[in-house]
Amino acid sequence: MRRTQTRVALLALSALVGSVLVATAPAGAVPAGATAAAGSERSPLENAEQVRLVRIKLTGADMLDKVVAAGFDLEHGLKRVPTGIEGEAVVTAEQLAELEALGVEVLGDSEGFTWSDQADGGLRASAARSAQAVQPANHEATVRVVRADWFTTKGQGFLYVEARTTEGQQSDPVVTMQLENDSGKGTAFGFPRTMSRFVDSGQYMFHRNLFKLDARPDQIRVTSSTGGVTTGYVSDWLENAPPPLTANPKYKWDFVDGYKHPQQLYSRAEEIARQYPDIAEIIYLPNKTNGYQRKAQATIGGTGQSAVVVSSAAWGHEGGNDITVEFVDRPGANLPLTVEVAGKAIRVLLAKDAAGALASTAAQVASALETRSQGLIDRAHPYRTNAGTGIVAATSGPVALTDFLDQKRVGAPEGDVPRGPATIPVLRIGKHRDGRNPGVLIQAQDHAREWVPAATSLEAAERLVHNYTSDQETKKIVNNTDVFFILSNNPDGANYSFFNFASQRKNMTNHCPDDNADPGRRDSWGVDLNRNYRVGSGHDGYAGGSTSCTSGTYQGPEELSEPESKNIIWLVEKYSNIKFMMSVHSNGGQLFWQPGAYIADGRITTPRPPLGDEAFYWQSASRILSQVKAHRQTVVTPENVGGSSDVLYSSAGNVREDLYYTYGIYAFGWEVGGSVYNPATGNWQGGSFQPPWEGTPDLVSGHSETMEYANGIMEMFRVAADWGKDKKKPTSNLVPGGGKYSGPVDVRFETSEPATIYYTTDGSRPTMESPRYEATEFREPGQVFHVTETTTFRWFSVDAAGNVEKGYDPTDDSKRNNYRTATITIKR
Repeated sequence: MRRTQTRVALLALSALVGSVLVATAPAGAVPAGATAAAGSERSPLENAEQVRLVRIKLTGADMLDKVVAAGFDLEHGLKRVPTGIEGEAVVTAEQLAELEALGVEVLGDSEGFTWSDQADGGLRASAARSAQAVQPANHEATVRVVRADWFTTKGQGFLYVEARTTEGQQSDPVVTMQLENDSGKGTAFGFPRTMSRFVDSGQYMFHRNLFKLDARPDQIRVTSSTGGVTTGYVSDWLENAPPPLTANPKYKWDFVDGYKHPQQLYSRAEEIARQYPDIAEIIYLPNKTNGYQRKAQATIGGTGQSAVVVSSAAWGHEGGNDITVEFVDRPGANLPLTVEVAGKAIRVLLAKDAAGALASTAAQVASALETRSQGLIDRAHPYRTNAGTGIVAATSGPVALTDFLDQKRVGAPEGDVPRGPATIPVLRIGKHRDGRNPGVLIQAQDHAREWVPAATSLEAAERLVHNYTSDQETKKIVNNTDVFFILSNNPDGANYSFFNFASQRKNMTNHCPDDNADPGRRDSWGVDLNRNYRVGSGHDGYAGGSTSCTSGTYQGPEELSEPESKNIIWLVEKYSNIKFMMSVHSNGGQLFWQPGAYIADGRITTPRPPLGDEAFYWQSASRILSQVKAHRQTVVTPENVGGSSDVLYSSAGNVREDLYYTYGIYAFGWEVGGSVYNPATGNWQGGSFQPPWEGTPDLVSGHSETMEYANGIMEMFRVAADWGKDKKKPTSNLVPGGGKYSGPVDVRFETSEPATIYYTTDGSRPTMESPRYEATEFREPGQVFHVTETTTFRWFSVDAAGNVEKGYDPTDDSKRNNYRTATITIKR
């Protein structure tokens, strides 16, 4: 059954309870900036402005939205801290001053926030009143444990806790929370710590802590400064995972030997299809990219009001790079502004006044070039926001226009970086590629500078084809799923990242008007493809997408404006068996899903998934991340898993929301990499977009990240295969169940697996339009009903694969009413 706007699949959330941006060029890449033709000059404004990496701190999501909207590239590597958000940014000196003017704090060489490992006395240390001894009834609870997770990494234990108070929004005074834990079953509570309060876009989220422990606790106790107190049991996070496929000595893996640019990725995909025709093929996406190409440009005539920005009509590689422009000072007085063209040499004879002084303004020269260059120049304008009132100076000779794309990879053959639009291939792997099996779409490198995701996706593809005939688990995957790999969804931007500007994030399409169209801004052009979709977009008022064409999160002039995003929609509409999707990014170390965006005023998110879908996401995430951990004990912590707008920030117009809400596809976003615990220092070490390929095996390296996250992708295939084979109907119960009670009673639903429950209490037959059992609050398990009078519950459950409990048909009144029922009788 295929869902459109609402999903018929989910479960109870019992499972819920118990960075860095690299700005340096890569090895083998040549710095941007070509050499001018002999006998010509270049304007000093032509070189892109120099950028550097700085650590920053923002007060919260409101400031993040404001700064991103202003055009700054602050995406990825951001970390929530109790007093705001910390991260790193690539900025020019001018931009750094603008950030500081916006209130952003520059941290310099500071290590930034780390969770305290020391007990601090909790509420008593902050002079808060002691907790009440009496815990209120469940339905009246003012404090709830959201999750309490224990995990180990590199031999060190950690406890992560989230707790929520119903009074958390109170700000005068701010409600504080104290966390205590025991030292094992039957031991006393101790080690009080004051928990950190998490507020996002002005809305209270929860209190939380992550701290080291040498022994696994059994229970925790949370107390609020207003008197609420509750206890909760500790659960294991990513423990006892089955061994990865790579544990088999005969299993083949470790195929990728370094970062690959798009041409290498596409060539290998096509070669795989030729080598393994029985299980692989290539699908070519219909919309060509806008191209690894640019118009040839120069900024000429002076600075400020005197500067003229000139762009060729032809692409640089199609003749624009052959154009020269010269501003000429002729002897004489009272001379008009004239343009001469000889072949591709343009001479602008500047006007002279009665005194023989130069008299042409930048605006006048720009107009003359556009109208009199015989079609060689199609765009000329004053520099940035200037009106062009300054007098243009003569050049010392012809100035060569360039597209700044004339760099070649060191040692590469001529033509290694093809110009022009690209056709993106999809590598499809599966024994039965006819729609019978659930499809899984793996989309890598929406963001150009993220090199590890492409390598990770290729490694997973290699494992499928190389192990198909020799490994039974791999054969099951290939026989029971239909996998679609887009190894680089942004080839234009990726080429620019490899060969011109390593920190390029977006594609290369320049939608900028004149005020941002000079070549000094060329490293800031492009559209963020993961802000260009239709659901929860910036065009609809959601936060996290920018209208500034130079912003790192520029959403484009309209939804689906870019061919790369149109291709994804074409693919999922043509191949309707695609039921799972993972958009692979780096380097935050998160795994997330919906909701991904919110309207900042009031923090109104896109619709939250049903409780069953949420639980299925958590269940799948646990499987995927356990396989990542199995490689080298890398743990993606619970605080970095869940709805992306809850664990990260709002990302308006992302691909995951469009695929989930429009097509019913379980769509994950994955930030590979991120922090790795370093036992030598006792700290977490951050990652980067392009870490050294062969780094320290236990810490940050492209090779290690590629291998461990390929483990996770392989497990996602097994999740999909299991989903496709799932014919088992779920079961559910009302707890504590029907019967006679002497007074009001609290009841809740439980399910045997992730499943959505539809129920009624008014005597009507439950259908898909009936109320849906929901979470108490986001990241929490199901709600508790406080029953005060005799009530009959009627319900049924539907699991993530669409199986309905007891085979009940909620759409046909004429069929038997084999839904579940229970009556709570309250004696008076």
